[in-house]
Amino acid sequence: MIESIDTSLIDWSRAQFALTAMYHWLFVPLTLGLGVIQAILETIYYKTGDEFWKKTAQFWMKLFGINFAIGVATGLILEFEFGTNWSNYSWFVGDIFGAPLAIEGILAFFMEATFIAVMFFGWDKVSKRFHLASTWLTIIGATLSALWILIANAWMQHPAGMHFNPDTVRNEMFDFWAVALSPVAINKFFHTVLSGWIVGALFVIGISSWYLLKKRNTRFALESIKIGAIFGLVASILIVWTGDGSAYQVAQKQPMKLAAMEGLYEGGNGVGLVGIGVLNPDKTSYKDNIEPFIFNIQIPKMLSLLAERKMDSYVPGIVNLIEGGYTTKEGTPALSAAEKITKGQLAIQALANYRQAKKDKDETAAQQYRATLEENFPYFGYGYIKDPGDLVPHVGMTFYSFRIMVILGGYFILLFIIALVWNKKDKFQDARWLQKVCLWSIPLGYIAGQAGWIVAEVGRQPWAIQDILPTSASISKLATSSVQTTFFLFLILFTILLIAEIGIMVKAIKKGPEEIENGKLKIENEGDN
Repeated sequence: MIESIDTSLIDWSRAQFALTAMYHWLFVPLTLGLGVIQAILETIYYKTGDEFWKKTAQFWMKLFGINFAIGVATGLILEFEFGTNWSNYSWFVGDIFGAPLAIEGILAFFMEATFIAVMFFGWDKVSKRFHLASTWLTIIGATLSALWILIANAWMQHPAGMHFNPDTVRNEMFDFWAVALSPVAINKFFHTVLSGWIVGALFVIGISSWYLLKKRNTRFALESIKIGAIFGLVASILIVWTGDGSAYQVAQKQPMKLAAMEGLYEGGNGVGLVGIGVLNPDKTSYKDNIEPFIFNIQIPKMLSLLAERKMDSYVPGIVNLIEGGYTTKEGTPALSAAEKITKGQLAIQALANYRQAKKDKDETAAQQYRATLEENFPYFGYGYIKDPGDLVPHVGMTFYSFRIMVILGGYFILLFIIALVWNKKDKFQDARWLQKVCLWSIPLGYIAGQAGWIVAEVGRQPWAIQDILPTSASISKLATSSVQTTFFLFLILFTILLIAEIGIMVKAIKKGPEEIENGKLKIENEGDN
């Protein structure tokens, strides 16, 4: 039971997984975004036959390859950690969680691994059409890889298409398509992939701006900025739509996360959305009667509209979700956290009694206990919760991370519009301030992505699987010192890989796009340095 679990082991296991995931996400978004951009560039080359576009595509392809290789390394470690550090979780849901990960490895990963060789080494060795197809299939494979991983993650946020087998003490899948096509999974996939496209676009216009600052490779830089800005603007507009869908799904499936995102302790009808606000650091508990904000500016009734599609609808806050009693959309009183904990304890005890009855070959008693288990299983995870306050995620981290993500998203839309307008008016080449802004905006894409994942993962705590399995009951029985040791080993390893990638990329960027000799092509404009 949870009482015997070392809390320091839980913290270190979470820290190690978070470390691996955050480093992995430094590489994945650039792979997703830069891959599509360089495929678009090669498509232009295929249609025009202009060698300029071939060399442009090859340059960005080189940077794509550097990033891709290191992303794979961190991703493999991340998947292995489910078995090493989270064995209880893997046992409990392996039949479901393992399926999308297996498809990702068998289909998507092998697909991209196969065609990436043709993409890099097939220039002038295969037909232009086949090479273009290989490039697009590599990018599609990378995107499908993200799809199946995100389906697995979405299932953790909203478990569907499964039933619990008390004989094996495992959750088993009965509807694959309910898992793969859940609304949470669909929204998460598009929102996450679009965020990667934005990172790729920021990277392209930022690096291209560096060339303009150095007064070299002018045509290459301006054309790349044009493609990158168009691509980034489309992605930024679409991500507003997917973000709205994601927020709606959070409101329906994870109301506590929504409450934390908004710092909403007391809900009500027609609740406003916090545009700007500063949380009160003195508020440390949902029941301490301290005002949650030092100040905040709200958009009236907007949260109700986003959460329920009605401006006067009811949105529960943290206190309401803990205490229960409000009327749900089904017209029934909401259960309190204490009632859910009681039902969860009944489910856990019924499982133990069922297994003992089966061992004693008492089928009558076994069926009675099984009925009690099935009735209370939706609250199974609550049985491991000691204190209702443990159901509240870190409000400050969730609240501020959400606003960082949203503010940066608005900034990216503005940046891409300005870049396009200045490029169209032939003003970008001389606008050194804009070139510097674009260059230094590259890390902001990563910050926005990391903030989004903090909202998604910190906001759903204490759950590994929403309502069914808390994080504290998911870990492996390991020595805390072992997890600590591997944490620092991974920290050193990942940092070395990151430094190595940056170094290799900087070297490739300084070299710049290759030229064709004998006057057939000069990527640099006449008069460039």
